[in-house]
Formats: sequence, C-alpha cells, structure tokens
Amino acid sequence: MIPASLIPSSFSPTPVPREQALDQIVRRLPGRLLLAQSLAPGVAEQYRHLAARLHHVQQRSQVNIVMVSSAMPAEGKTLTATNLALTLSESYRRRVMVIDADLRRPSMHTVFGLPNSHGVNNALTGLAPCPAYEVSPRLAVIPAGPPNPDPVGGLTSPELETLVKAAAAAYEWVIIDTPPVGLLTDANLLLPLVHTVVMVIAANQVGYKQLQHAADVLGRERILGVVLNRAAPSPFSGYDTSYAYAYGGERGR
Repeated sequence: MIPASLIPSSFSPTPVPREQALDQIVRRLPGRLLLAQSLAPGVAEQYRHLAARLHHVQQRSQVNIVMVSSAMPAEGKTLTATNLALTLSESYRRRVMVIDADLRRPSMHTVFGLPNSHGVNNALTGLAPCPAYEVSPRLAVIPAGPPNPDPVGGLTSPELETLVKAAAAAYEWVIIDTPPVGLLTDANLLLPLVHTVVMVIAANQVGYKQLQHAADVLGRERILGVVLNRAAPSPFSGYDTSYAYAYGGERGR
C-alpha cells in the first residue's frame, strides 16, 4: 500500500528559480514555444483555435482533463502539450497543471528545465512525495520522475486516480502528456481518468493503418481534435506555418 501522504490531496507547487522561469524556458527553445517572438504567427493562431475549442467544450460539459497523445514516437506530442498549456495559461489566463505520464520515456522536465529525480513514478511506487513546480503564476508541472520500464501497475493504481483528481480540483485545466498509443498500452490505461483527447499526427510520418489503430484505441468519441504537425504550408494560408489543426468530435466525458 502506498502511503496516502505521497499523493497530495491539494497542491502548493514549489516556485522554480529565476533561471527556470517561463521567459527563460522560452529563450532556450526559440521558435518552438508559444511565447517566443520567433514562432510563426500561424502556429500560434492554430494553438489558440485549439484552446478556444477546449474552452467552449468546457463551458458546456465541465471538461478539464485533457490527454495529449500520438500514434508513434517523435510526432510532437510533448511540444503540443506544452504549447496548449501555455495558450490556456497565458492567453486564456487559466490555471493549468501539466502532468508527465510518459513514465517510460519522460521528456516534459527537459522542456521546462526541471529536476526529474522525483515525480509521478516515485509517488506511485511509494518512494517519495509527488512534487509540483510552479513555472509561472498560472502554470505548474509535475514531472514523471526517473523512467520506469514497467509502469503498468502505477498507471492502473487508485493513487494515480487520486493524483489526477486532486489536480483537476485545484486547477482549471489538467494536461496529461502520455506515451504513443501505437506501441504501448500505457495511454489506453489512462483513458478512464481523462475527459477528452487531443491526438497529434506528424505529416508524412505515420501510415493510415497506424492512425486508424490509434484512433480506435483512444476511442473516436473521445478525440476532441487532431493536431497535424509538420504539414507543408498552404499557398493560400497567408503565412508560413508547419502546423494545422483539424477539429474532431465535440464530446467530452
């Protein structure tokens, strides 16, 4: 049994040092994060469209837990989850918690420059409390912790459910970064905890059957929409962008 004290019932995130603050993070990843001046205007606009979609769905159905996943690795799901969190926290002024649930190959801590010695993995195995880091007044991040080669037990545990529900009670949005669904069952195990799904697809990288399988695993009725990443810019778009957003279903749990 995992001690209940390791899973917070509420959050008091630890403010990060100045060198890890949000503006410093944006400088480390020029042209890739929403707040960077070098980001193509069209890219930022597509993220705002996605955030607006989520906002409207939330007003109708109280949705606030969003899974971001992909069919295969390296399609851009972590960067999409990060930019979605930045859009909701900075443009919409909502309180957002990001949880790295890619427990085998975590990467969210790298994006935000956070320590990863403790995180979700430690808490779910009863080794240490689950930390949360405040990277801006409205944005907090829970890293995955050291990689776990077999996280299935933790992903199906009541402790993870407690963690996600506590985050959803304390924040207006919870964004969960998960492993790709085409290779592992991990994301599928998280589906009962989330309200809706954003699927990330890298253009010209994944086959139709792989996408079809991923959509079936996630449940087509759960997919709010699809982020098409690295698409060639349209000559009619009016700006140069490598992202497009295709709206999917409107249902949330």
